[in-house]
Amino acid sequence: MTGSEETRLDPGTFARVRARVGRQFGERPLEEADGRGLRVGLACAMFNGNITTRLLDGALEGLALAAVEANDVTVLWVPGAFELPLAARRLATSGLDAVVCLGAVVRGETAHFEYVAGECAAGLARVALETGVPVVLGVQTTENLTQALERSRPDETNRGREAALSAVHLASTLRALPAAGRRGAAGA
Repeated sequence: MTGSEETRLDPGTFARVRARVGRQFGERPLEEADGRGLRVGLACAMFNGNITTRLLDGALEGLALAAVEANDVTVLWVPGAFELPLAARRLATSGLDAVVCLGAVVRGETAHFEYVAGECAAGLARVALETGVPVVLGVQTTENLTQALERSRPDETNRGREAALSAVHLASTLRALPAAGRRGAAGA
């Protein structure tokens, strides 16, 4: 799906690790993420809207592939990538199981790129850590429009699709973990 063959996770890794540990969680590949019963929020930036709507279409495709019901999906539009952390916080504290943030920051001739991209990523990480809700960074940071278009194609390489599948995978994996302070059964 992403990256080259040299960096892709070997499918045999899960079995090798399973043979060496007491418990393992999250061993299902992204493409097999099970989102049944999950409620997912999508925060989508309007800035660079031609790119972000393509990411949103990919995310919706990914959620459908993971069996997330359309009625369990909430979309929140925001002006740009800088506003995504606040939107993510509101979504994460509204009872949703996961949040996917979609945006596109294309490098220009000013430092705007570094400020927006860096603050957006840091803010989203903070929201996830503070709320305990998976918040996935589906914000493209590209050198030019051509790269942004390539990463938002309407196929399995779409970064919005990947972000949605990542959110479902993490939310369902965390749901399978035993509660803090308790020992639970093994499983993925």
